[in-house]
Amino acid sequence: SRKIWIIVKCKRMNGWCKMKKKKEVIIVISAILFVIALLVKMNLTLQLILMLIAYILVGKDTVLGAIKNVEKGDFLDEKFLMTIATLGAILIGEYPEAVAVMLFYEVGELFQGYAINKSRKSIADMMDIKPEYANVIRNNKSQKVDPDEVQIGETIEIKPGERVPLDATVVKGESTLDTSALTGESVPVEVREGANILSGCININGLIIAEVTKEYFDSTVNKVLDLVENASAKKSKSERLITRFSKIYTPIVIGLAVLLAILPPIISGEYNFRVWIFRALSFLVVSCPCAFVISVPLSFFSGIGAASRAGVLIKGGNYLEALSKVDTVVFDKTGTLTKGVFNVQKVVVLDKNIDEDKFISLVAAAESGSNHPISKSIQKYYNKEIDTNSINSIKEISGKGIEAIIDNRKILVGNEKLINISKDISIDDIGTILYVEIDNKFAGYIVISDELKKDSKKTIKDLKDIGIKKTIMLTGDLEKVSKKVGKDLGLDEVYTNLLPQDKVSKFEEIIENKKSKGNVVFVGDGINDAPVLARADVGIAMGAMGSDAAIEAADVVIMTDEPSKIVTAIKSSKRTMKIAMQNISLAFGIKAIVLILSALGIADMWMAVFADTGVTILAVLNSFRALKIENN
Repeated sequence: SRKIWIIVKCKRMNGWCKMKKKKEVIIVISAILFVIALLVKMNLTLQLILMLIAYILVGKDTVLGAIKNVEKGDFLDEKFLMTIATLGAILIGEYPEAVAVMLFYEVGELFQGYAINKSRKSIADMMDIKPEYANVIRNNKSQKVDPDEVQIGETIEIKPGERVPLDATVVKGESTLDTSALTGESVPVEVREGANILSGCININGLIIAEVTKEYFDSTVNKVLDLVENASAKKSKSERLITRFSKIYTPIVIGLAVLLAILPPIISGEYNFRVWIFRALSFLVVSCPCAFVISVPLSFFSGIGAASRAGVLIKGGNYLEALSKVDTVVFDKTGTLTKGVFNVQKVVVLDKNIDEDKFISLVAAAESGSNHPISKSIQKYYNKEIDTNSINSIKEISGKGIEAIIDNRKILVGNEKLINISKDISIDDIGTILYVEIDNKFAGYIVISDELKKDSKKTIKDLKDIGIKKTIMLTGDLEKVSKKVGKDLGLDEVYTNLLPQDKVSKFEEIIENKKSKGNVVFVGDGINDAPVLARADVGIAMGAMGSDAAIEAADVVIMTDEPSKIVTAIKSSKRTMKIAMQNISLAFGIKAIVLILSALGIADMWMAVFADTGVTILAVLNSFRALKIENN
């Protein structure tokens, strides 16, 4: 279905280019005929013929479009207004104004087409990340197949210059990947055996053999494309307001124009309908709502496009708008502010009869039967092959630790619930403490802790700088560890020892006790964060390493796993909303002034056209500013 979508998109783009060139030629010919008509004032018949030909050439599509819309019952748009205004001008003998208005309008439409096409292209470029094929190895041969046909566990090869077709794990080879299309980061990433690679990235050099870990439907590239394609479906309140506004606004101004054409000459008793009809026509031209209808959605569209290029996927205009009103940001800890990778920070051996190497080998052997991150961190630190023959037995004690017999020695590794520690021993280290008992004697301990992400501290500072009033952390980790992280980062509040259901309750409490009217953001990455992400005004998920449940529940997905991108998202949303409000103010202000001047007969048709098409062009050009990426 996406292949069809891309083909249709390309055909539409090519069709638009051909139509654009044809339209340019017609506008130029009409403009030349218009100028010639103005110069042949002595021959009124020739002037009239040239004017009518110029009008038909340049205004045919607009008039026919208005007629079709009337047949459908949907005639309250700019085409209808422009048709009524210009045909009315012709009926009262104002041929130059009729042609000039239509010419100016079509030129404006052409520029709007350029502008809208440019902003759409920034989103359409995202479609280039879709891999067209996968080289799957079957029967010891490489076959080029559609990514949809590859199953989990199959082996694929990615040659230099090719796009990674599916999420996979490298089993052979080394290379450098260009991840910019997904993450917005220009720095290439080196990968080797054991590394996880995401679909949509480009293999720069070196042949990679990888084992597929996700089917195409669940792959990163497919989810990114779905998010981008569906983002425009979720309109913001501002966008919906403009749509409703135009439907109410248009019939009102048409009614006012009719009254303007009829009432003043009747009330004055002069019955000079020609003057007031002309004013009413100018009034109609000014009243066209296209500046509102086009520029505001275009601002949101551009803002979403800019954010996606920075590696921040915003699922809709409503979430972009909600981000601009955030004043409280609540974080998960592990995997969000920290790397979620546990490492041994310190080894303390208190038994003088055992050296550190022997101490670690016994602990590593005892932990070898577990897949827990802490167990893996010990095995990584030991970095030697474990002698499985030395393991007599391993027993896991739920909530406490592990009991094992290694080389006929009893080993206990766990928390303070498993091992009694003398009050004479003082341990002040911050982190997860693994206490070790060997042959019924406390032998020492190992300090294991997560590492802060390099940009976490700067993120908190930058959030304060852009007006975020409060930063909070909710975590299931121990109080001692979490409080230190909170202090190091400069967080306002830290809540610890929280189970998944406790996180939701605490988050609800934060919302209820909040005195300000701003929105609350929650940032997380794990399955246990999904309920809170769904409850938040705006849920932000770490997309590169985060769980599928978290990404699904979130409103915004950060593809780089960098907390600093939260600042980028908020700044971009504020900038987009500011531009949208500027467009509304610009259009409303100028239109209001010229509407009054038109009713008083001070503004002519030319000024009326500027207040419509000219303002629309200015608003659309202003919307381009939302395409600028807000980096830190």
